[in-house]
Amino acid sequence: MAKCPICKAAETVTKFRPFCSKRCADVDLHRWMGGQYAVPVEEPSDDFDVGIETAIAEQDMPDKLH
Repeated sequence: MAKCPICKAAETVTKFRPFCSKRCADVDLHRWMGGQYAVPVEEPSDDFDVGIETAIAEQDMPDKLH
């Protein structure tokens, strides 16, 4: 049988599965609501912004040959 993911207790209660108690289920919910399980985001570098601005500027110049 799986252990409680919060307190690691060996016994889990069917009503609160996979947790062992309402308390552990609430702790998990609080972590979700607080963003503790969020995947970190890597912000694009400044070079990305320059590349986008250059591409937009090139689109605005129809006379330029490709």
